[in-house]
Amino acid sequence: MSEDTSRPVPEQARDVDPRPSAKADPAPLGLAGFALTTLLLSLINTGLLKETGSIILVLGLAAFYGGLTQFVAGLFEFRRGNTFGATAFGSFGAFWLTYWWIVQHLATVGDTHNALGLFLLGWGIFTAYMTVAALRTSLPVLAVFVLLTLTFVFLAIGEFQGGMPPHVMTKVGGWFGIATGLAAWYASAAAVINDTHGRTLLPTWPR
Repeated sequence: MSEDTSRPVPEQARDVDPRPSAKADPAPLGLAGFALTTLLLSLINTGLLKETGSIILVLGLAAFYGGLTQFVAGLFEFRRGNTFGATAFGSFGAFWLTYWWIVQHLATVGDTHNALGLFLLGWGIFTAYMTVAALRTSLPVLAVFVLLTLTFVFLAIGEFQGGMPPHVMTKVGGWFGIATGLAAWYASAAAVINDTHGRTLLPTWPR
């Protein structure tokens, strides 16, 4: 007896989609935006890049690549259910947007070295407790957070010292910032290259 195909397909059967829902990982994008912006600013903090107009390039990156792009990556991490990634990218995207706004207004106000020191110290505290969470991620990501915590602390000390910049502590923070940017670039490269090739070409040493 032939099967009756005239009956409608049950609602539950129609809802089943055999194709998996693929979602790209926003972390490599967020890490790349953070890496380049951090590197360029850190080169200025160390004194290696002395051109007075260099800050304009940093502000451009801070607004769009390190700021807006990273913030959007954080929103997509929320959708993926990644609390750590959402908090990290959302916060540091907002940090770079805040930096973009602050620098443009510093010339119109008086002395702010203590306030800037507290601002940087606050970000150092945030990064420190994110470092505890990063213990369960991967070695490159953990390195980013350890180095960034030290970067914020040294930059804060440099601001607290007052006087004409750049201070020795600011330069030290700049060198740690360079190391932070390079670690973030490696983490980004490893994620995107390994995902594209479907195998591990750059090790990440998951924790």
